[in-house]
Amino acid sequence: MAEKLNDRESSGLADKLMQYLPARFRPGIAVVPVVRLSGVIGAVTPLRPGMTLATVSRVLERAFSTRNAKAVALVINSPGGSPVQSRQIYLRIKQLAAEKKLPVLVFVEDVAASGGYMIACAGDEIICDPSSILGSIGVVGGSFGFQEAIKRLGIERRLYTAGAHKAMLDPFLPENPDDVAKLKALQREIHQIFIALVKESRGARLKGSDDTLFTGEYWAGESSIALGLADSIGDLRSTLRARYGEKVLTPVIAQPTGLLSGLLGRKSPGAGQLSAMESMASLPDDLISAVETRAIWAKFGF
Repeated sequence: MAEKLNDRESSGLADKLMQYLPARFRPGIAVVPVVRLSGVIGAVTPLRPGMTLATVSRVLERAFSTRNAKAVALVINSPGGSPVQSRQIYLRIKQLAAEKKLPVLVFVEDVAASGGYMIACAGDEIICDPSSILGSIGVVGGSFGFQEAIKRLGIERRLYTAGAHKAMLDPFLPENPDDVAKLKALQREIHQIFIALVKESRGARLKGSDDTLFTGEYWAGESSIALGLADSIGDLRSTLRARYGEKVLTPVIAQPTGLLSGLLGRKSPGAGQLSAMESMASLPDDLISAVETRAIWAKFGF
């Protein structure tokens, strides 16, 4: 009898101690860490920092290392950007998911287009809102032609290069058809890499033809599902509660801020003044980058 009482007492003590543990450390509690991946990919300026592998890798690693995690949820809101950074982020998510053996659920907010959709393809499922915009599986590049403008202003262009194509597509020189042909060939190559990634990730779920899916067109939620670019309509809270129970925990894993951020990224003495001078010198480029960023979002009505 005494042994049974001791067992009960031990069990009761363990239950009481368990109450003092953070909920996500308690056995039996489902945890789905959430990572937000937002903004233009690869465009990094002091005015509008972009999304790169360097800016998101630590957050992704923390999310996939969360104790008791049943899955990882990614909330994506991105109109695209750098194809290189998009693919590197995609690969890092796939690598972590394989290492930790965790499913990845992607929730699209306003838009997952171009590089944003490439990252979304890292998910085992893509869940969106009826008004979300998905797709834009293509490659775009643009420039301006200023040669006539500087001529009217009486500005003489002086350019010195080593290499026959070093000044290719210079906006202050007349457009060269050979340069345009080279650019288009490069775009086609990158486009094929994008197409292969989507086909590998979505597989038999894709329902449209190549001539429909891979023209750079984009669609709203229901049409995206019909084409196999997404899997279902839903929101993060309702979906995770339906799958993992009403008590599922969804901690948002974000970049460190405040004191912790300062400790992790402390600058050397005098670096602040140097950084300020560099920022002033690069202000014109930053303003142009901000305008370009705004134009990328505006393409999708945002």
